[in-house]
Amino acid sequence: MDLDTIRDVVVARERADLAFVGGACGVLAGGTFLFSEPQEGLDRLVDITGFGWPALMETGGGLEIAATCTLAEFAGAMPGRELGMAVLRADWPGTALFARACRALLASHKIWRTATVGGNVCLSLPAGAVLGSLVALDGVALVWSPDGRDRRIPLREFVLGPGRNALTSGEVLRSITVPFRTLHAHTAFRKIALAPLGRSGAVVMGRRELYGQCAITITAATGRPVVLDFAATPGDYEVSAAVEDIDPTLWFGDPHGAPDWRRHVSGVLAREVAAELRGEAGDSQ
Repeated sequence: MDLDTIRDVVVARERADLAFVGGACGVLAGGTFLFSEPQEGLDRLVDITGFGWPALMETGGGLEIAATCTLAEFAGAMPGRELGMAVLRADWPGTALFARACRALLASHKIWRTATVGGNVCLSLPAGAVLGSLVALDGVALVWSPDGRDRRIPLREFVLGPGRNALTSGEVLRSITVPFRTLHAHTAFRKIALAPLGRSGAVVMGRRELYGQCAITITAATGRPVVLDFAATPGDYEVSAAVEDIDPTLWFGDPHGAPDWRRHVSGVLAREVAAELRGEAGDSQ
């Protein structure tokens, strides 16, 4: 879609160029959402792809994923590119969630080569499976503030509700870091939708860390990702009780599923995920 309100596009080369961001100035990366519908409140864009951030980089804290990393790079779907497939190592089984999350989205492989991880996170939509996978792996967002300071926000606290997040005016998401302990975790994944090509009604992801800690993350069915933490891999009763205790106002409803249905299927999928993490089921779907 043509954005006929845009009068200026600034390609950011240094952090000072982000001073424009906020109000009527938006952030452009992949642009797959930005150009999908009118943006009547915007008259300027700042293109952050000019920074040239590496898509994936191993750091002292884990795997840093740039906000401008495309879904194709995130899923490891572009072999041979610098820090692409080589960084998604076999001894990091947690990264298996990356490709599964991308496949859960209603997007062609053409979109995968344009849409970005940061865009999926910052849209903060219930069906944002890439966001959900990074929450499930206990990712931490690095946010650049307009005053030049850095702010780190655990992704489980980043989303406040459908389409709402913790970013304030002028702030830009720089990256998300997934810690080594969850990169080494065993994971499981389940998704359900009312139609074969329909938007996700519920997506449930689980991880079991090397020392036994376990977490089950529910998204798409709730207005924001919900993380259920356990000291060890839970049994069915423990999972059911935890799902039952979720704030009833968090269950999301739209044409792709009613809240009561989403609550029910989330419980079913969460028990399947826990069973797989206990070694009682086959490979995750």
